[in-house]
Amino acid sequence: MTDARTTQKTVTFEHPFHLKGFKDLFPAGSYMVETTEKMIESLSFTAYRRVATDLHLKAKLNGMMVDRILNVAPIDLDFALAQDADPKRHPEA
Repeated sequence: MTDARTTQKTVTFEHPFHLKGFKDLFPAGSYMVETTEKMIESLSFTAYRRVATDLHLKAKLNGMMVDRILNVAPIDLDFALAQDADPKRHPEA
């Protein structure tokens, strides 16, 4: 039997942002990120490997709020967050 664990965290973008692999310009705001990891069974100690990172977006569609879930590369999400925090990219901040 494979053991898996899921963690959630909230990330906040102060400015609109892009993510590699998506054409959209996503609005500034707070987003829930869900990471799923599976246990590596062949080791003599407990270790996990990441199998999915999902970014949850709330969007309005035909007047209703819907949850859009994007599977993203963690490195691309980290890069977008670093770009958002870079004062050189956002001198007005």
